[in-house]
Amino acid sequence: MSNGAATRVRRSREKILAAAETVFLQHGFLGTNMDVVAEKAGVSKQTVYAHFKSKEALFIEVVEAMTGGAAEEIGEDIEDVFGDQRVEDYLREVAIDQLTVVLTPRLMQLRRMVIGEVERFPELGKSLYINGPMRSIKRLTRACDHFTSVGQLYTPHPEVAATQFNWIVMGAPTNAAMLLGDKGIPQESQLRAHAKEAVRIFLCAYGVHSP
Repeated sequence: MSNGAATRVRRSREKILAAAETVFLQHGFLGTNMDVVAEKAGVSKQTVYAHFKSKEALFIEVVEAMTGGAAEEIGEDIEDVFGDQRVEDYLREVAIDQLTVVLTPRLMQLRRMVIGEVERFPELGKSLYINGPMRSIKRLTRACDHFTSVGQLYTPHPEVAATQFNWIVMGAPTNAAMLLGDKGIPQESQLRAHAKEAVRIFLCAYGVHSP
């Protein structure tokens, strides 16, 4: 395949995925029609099926692309360079990043949709967990190891501490956004205040305080 042909194929696939994301989020899996996806993408239905063998395959790819994209936006696969950063500053930045990226109408819609389809597509729930909370917890585990090694934290079980911090940060705001819709998503000032309080609570349990 020539470079030009490969580029056209890639662009066609990207258009289909973008169109499918919009349609799935609006109508759910059962309510989505492949003719509508094709029309929105500006391609033929045959082209859609040339890229994706079924509606199920397209749905799975849309979900995986959205969850993976959110994780990349937060930078969870990048090894943090801590330098001489204070643990309080690091944790507050991570908390604000996670809340800002995850608590959006688009990703909350995705979360509701996946939960609604988890019996039909159990692998999607797993994908959402692996690309969401699990990545965050792995990143925070590395941070707990580092800040324990430099004497700013005491975390005998870094993964346990990381898991607790992740859910102190994400639990209540995510639950509110899931159940109350867009109105449940905090304003920026509320988000920052929540992140600050989450860090304070965590450091009360795991922080090392100078005598």
